[in-house]
Amino acid sequence: MKLQSISVRGRSLALNKRNKIAIGGVAVLGATAVALSAVPSNAGTTTTAEVAAPAAPVVFGTEHVKNVQASVTDQVASASLKVAAVEAKQKAAAQVAAKAAAAKKAAAEAAAKQKAAAKAAAQRKAELARQAKEAASRSAQRAQVKKAAAKTYPNNLDGWIRQSLDIMKSKGIPGTYHGLHRNIMRESSGNPNAINDWDINAINGVPSKGLLQVIPPTFQAYHVPGTSWDIYNPVANITAAANYAADRYGSIDNVFSAY
Repeated sequence: MKLQSISVRGRSLALNKRNKIAIGGVAVLGATAVALSAVPSNAGTTTTAEVAAPAAPVVFGTEHVKNVQASVTDQVASASLKVAAVEAKQKAAAQVAAKAAAAKKAAAEAAAKQKAAAKAAAQRKAELARQAKEAASRSAQRAQVKKAAAKTYPNNLDGWIRQSLDIMKSKGIPGTYHGLHRNIMRESSGNPNAINDWDINAINGVPSKGLLQVIPPTFQAYHVPGTSWDIYNPVANITAAANYAADRYGSIDNVFSAY
């Protein structure tokens, strides 16, 4: 029997190979059933030549089972592949995250090292600057001390005047070499031990003494710190007299007579 298609309510369904095998098997079973029903119920068990020949053995197709097995296998394989793909994706994401974390950690460590290095460099620079400043200060002090120690004055009128001028300058007392020299020559002719024993001061018991003929009370009142308290000391006498003249006349340069 040849079956091509089955019409269902006006529609024709094409039969595939598996359907055809199944229908063939049903037909064989049907034919066998008809043959058995044709045997009379009182018939004996004796076999005669007229007994119908046995039906051909029914062959059940295995292709459908194979296809099912293949389909299941394919599904399992597909599921396994999907699981593997998900696991691979998760693993890749984890690796990317781990690399990112490692890179972030390395960047933080590098930044910390750089900050520490910058701090150390700044401290070193500050220390060097401090040392340089201290060295410069020591050098300046040594130079100043050396200069002061190296400067000497001759033990004569010129040296006394010049030394007095340096002291006056450091104390802010006005006066010039010419003003000092002029008044010294008028008052004592340059004699540091000169004493006036005839003027009114001498009559009153306080004679004028020294290069600029200063009376003891005036010398003590206008004594310049750092100089001798000896009224006959040339430098002490000059600076005290110049200090007094600056207070009374503005400067020893303004004095042209007894003062």
